[in-house]
Amino acid sequence: MNLRTISKTVQRGEELLLALLLTAMAGLSCIQIFLRLFFDSGLIWIDPLLRSLVVWSGLLGAMLAVSRNKHISIDISEHLLPENVLTPLRILIQIFSCCVCAFLTYASLLFLQSEMEFGGTFLLALPAWIWNLIFPFAFAVMACRFLFAAVAETLTLLSTTSEDSSP
Repeated sequence: MNLRTISKTVQRGEELLLALLLTAMAGLSCIQIFLRLFFDSGLIWIDPLLRSLVVWSGLLGAMLAVSRNKHISIDISEHLLPENVLTPLRILIQIFSCCVCAFLTYASLLFLQSEMEFGGTFLLALPAWIWNLIFPFAFAVMACRFLFAAVAETLTLLSTTSEDSSP
């Protein structure tokens, strides 16, 4: 298996997990609405679970957006700068984004460590830190993807530069 196949397989897994989370969120929300509407009560564990699922789906969505290069960006430079400046600028932006995600990975690991030390149980009698595992995982994945994109863009730039300079 080459790297592209592995990347596509991981992306499909993320899409499947995100679809399952969104389906579960919609189903649990409908159940809770139904119970409140017709029985004037609900299941006490659904609301906190939905809050956690929103966070998980948001971060999984961010991971997918980065993998597809569909994340939020300000691309005014695309319209103002010449092409020969844009590629190095994209590389710098990807490296900066990688550093930001790496910092957020570190910060979320510190948060997770604090949760392990001082946190209690949260939902379904599981330790609170288990529900927060998505933070360091998602930020680490996004950091790696930004780094891989920067390396790929750099290799493309170097190959086009060497082709342009050859006689």
